[in-house]
Amino acid sequence: MSEAHPVDTRLPFARQLAFGIQHVLIMYTGCITVPLVFGAAAGLDRATIGLLISADLLVAGIITLIQSLGVGKLAGARLPIICGATFVGLNPMILIAKEYGLDAVYGSMLIGGVVGIALAWPFARVVRFFPPLVTGTVLTVVGVSLIGVAGGLIIGTDPKAAGFAAPSNIGLAAVVVLIAVGFVCLGRGVWSQLGVLIALAAGIVLALPMGLVSTAGIGTADWIGIPQPFHFGAPQFPVTAVVAMSIVMAVVFAESTASMLAISEITGKPIGKGDLARGLVGDGLSGVLGGVFTAFVDTIFNQNVGAVAATRVYSRYVTAVSGAILVVLGLVPRIGEVIAAIPKPVVGGVGLVLFATVAVVGVNTLRQADLGDRVNATIAATAIGIGLLPELTSGMFAKFPTSAQILLDSGVTLGAGAAFLLNLAFNHTKLGTLARAQLTPVTPAASAPVSS
Repeated sequence: MSEAHPVDTRLPFARQLAFGIQHVLIMYTGCITVPLVFGAAAGLDRATIGLLISADLLVAGIITLIQSLGVGKLAGARLPIICGATFVGLNPMILIAKEYGLDAVYGSMLIGGVVGIALAWPFARVVRFFPPLVTGTVLTVVGVSLIGVAGGLIIGTDPKAAGFAAPSNIGLAAVVVLIAVGFVCLGRGVWSQLGVLIALAAGIVLALPMGLVSTAGIGTADWIGIPQPFHFGAPQFPVTAVVAMSIVMAVVFAESTASMLAISEITGKPIGKGDLARGLVGDGLSGVLGGVFTAFVDTIFNQNVGAVAATRVYSRYVTAVSGAILVVLGLVPRIGEVIAAIPKPVVGGVGLVLFATVAVVGVNTLRQADLGDRVNATIAATAIGIGLLPELTSGMFAKFPTSAQILLDSGVTLGAGAAFLLNLAFNHTKLGTLARAQLTPVTPAASAPVSS
């Protein structure tokens, strides 16, 4: 009888629990930052943000369990995967909330998830149209565009407010950034991996004497509770919002595909198109569950992929334990309420590090593309420029129909669309051959030497 692959091997319970807790600690800050940032940008009160956090953790746990253990032949890659809320959908969700309301945010997310489930198997067959050139470009745009959101949390968004751009808030965020950088760069082992989480905790402690931490109302939430379906009312489905969230799902698919292939390479466990498709179904399910329980679209967390490589603990049952822990945390609303009390400058400082890291991951992904090829370099440059235009030029599309602004004001949708179409045109048609022929220098034919 052949020995089970390390991915399919169960460890002693104590080791599974220890490594499972480590995975949760590594991903926790990134996971809760999304509801914290979205809630603040959407103007939600602390209690509501607490509900979003609980729902976020619950859905992340369910999807992690599905990806680790699988659901028959329907869903789950059966790999050591940790899932959590993606930053890719953050800006489109904020735009949809401002234009159509929260019921439209979660309605469009739900339909985006359904679209994702329907397209998972076809996408697994056409993944070649989403190479590092496309995914790297989009991740770079996502990271850079979200830095402005982090800045808004640090200084505020109302220039007329008394505390707008207060030097003390900027100083607090700066200290949080320095602590995170110090631990990540100088710490060893787990201290480095938990650097951002430590910076978050230190920021809360520093904010206490500044009067930025309000404990009023903490303790009113129940200890045990299940997030209420459709908390913001019956879902709405504006066409442009649905299109935007469907594009988000396609970008998440490309990102998750790269992560699953990386996990396969790290663990030595071959992954076929069927495994890939079932993993993408898990992403789609996160959109459906997120839409129902007012959570967020999930993706595979690359920092946990790195943890699998660093620890060489390949068992998917370890990440299943992590999923179970996240589910338990999601069923304790009081935890979400406490997290929601974190001061905005602290969240902004942590967000700055995390969002910039997303941009760097994008740049690193682009390194896998042949940017020495001038056509590829031009595709990346143009798509990044188009994606950042609405982020850096306020009101650029203000005179367009309001429904169109959801798509046009989102750097993610513009950048993803531009990268995909340009790559399709110049790398999958004869147009690319023609373009490269124009760029290739012509070698002169050999001729007889000229006598002097």
